[in-house]
Amino acid sequence: MSHQVLARKWRPKQFADVIGQAHIVDALSNALRQNRLHQAYLFTGTRGVGKTTLARILAKCLNCVEGPTPTPCQQCPACLEIDQGKFVDLLEVDAASRTRVEDTRDLLENAQYPPIRGRYKVYLIDEVHMLSTHSFNALLKTLEEPPPFIKFLLATTDPQKLPITVLSRCLHFALRPVSVNTLVQQLQQVLTAEQISYEDEALTYLAEAGDGSVRDTLSLTDQAIALCGEHLASERVQHMLGHVDRKLMHGIINALHSASAEALLLQASQLASQGIEPLQATKTLINLLHQIAVAQWLQKPNLFSGIDAAWLQQFSATDIQTYYQVALMGYRDLAIAPNQQQAFEMLLLRLCCMEGLRFDDRMNVPNQQQAVSIAASAHPSATPSPPPPLPQGERGESALE
Repeated sequence: MSHQVLARKWRPKQFADVIGQAHIVDALSNALRQNRLHQAYLFTGTRGVGKTTLARILAKCLNCVEGPTPTPCQQCPACLEIDQGKFVDLLEVDAASRTRVEDTRDLLENAQYPPIRGRYKVYLIDEVHMLSTHSFNALLKTLEEPPPFIKFLLATTDPQKLPITVLSRCLHFALRPVSVNTLVQQLQQVLTAEQISYEDEALTYLAEAGDGSVRDTLSLTDQAIALCGEHLASERVQHMLGHVDRKLMHGIINALHSASAEALLLQASQLASQGIEPLQATKTLINLLHQIAVAQWLQKPNLFSGIDAAWLQQFSATDIQTYYQVALMGYRDLAIAPNQQQAFEMLLLRLCCMEGLRFDDRMNVPNQQQAVSIAASAHPSATPSPPPPLPQGERGESALE
């Protein structure tokens, strides 16, 4: 038997298998139980979150021999043929390749005739926003008043391009990007079933790189298995994804605390030698500063993996807020820099300079106000304001120190 990629092998076949879209699963299940069915459904969301998957499951629920039901039997001819893509009364169309009005008219030509084998004739139009204006006009009449045995299931990543006349005739379900934690749990189940061992941190890397898409996450996991074999090591997965080595980024934070320009430039050089793009390095630095800030304010040193509890004492909340703002400005400026590596090094030196202003008594500079002034000078159009005062403890000292 030929190899089947994980994204297809683990594609949900019933509502219970769908992850991250409970609000839509509940709504469709209740409608099926109560037999309150609409003539047209529109599924929207970013790639790989389950739009066409939900549409196919709904088609199965409508045509199952025990249906309409939210729990199709998975054994009748309709269920099996829909899973195999062979069900004669499920007409799937890729609108990206059939944009002409003639294609739409041909598609709807037989809409007046009842289904051949199923309970409903289902039209599943993927990437429906790609249809031409004339195609939408040809679709409208049938979409508004279809025969009782017709159901339209539309899917798109760009609902803003749909005419309002189409939107008003559909029940609209917006799918959400799937959270990292949910993706990690899914990967744990998949890899356990596939008998692939893993390091927890490797799964976090894959889930973060998936950016809310189940399909992208599973595709990256396939790539990681091809690279690592039967054990997904976090270091190799990190290298595959081009992620920044956390040790180097932690070294930047430590060098920033010691105000060591030499150490900062050394870390920048090591990042460059590993092929890490300055944009990616700056993005990772911004993310790390955010995690430190959140852990500080919530007073939970172990909230994020890899956060050193000592950092929460070394830096004040105003330090981290100012560093974050300057790093964010630097990230924006990298796009226009003639040399991004130089711009990244200048960003690190700017942060180091600010650290010196706050802690070098010889410079005789008001610490917080000067730090904010430096942040403003980093980008003339920016007008950062001083961070709010730290919460005070019973004796007046910072609650985070």
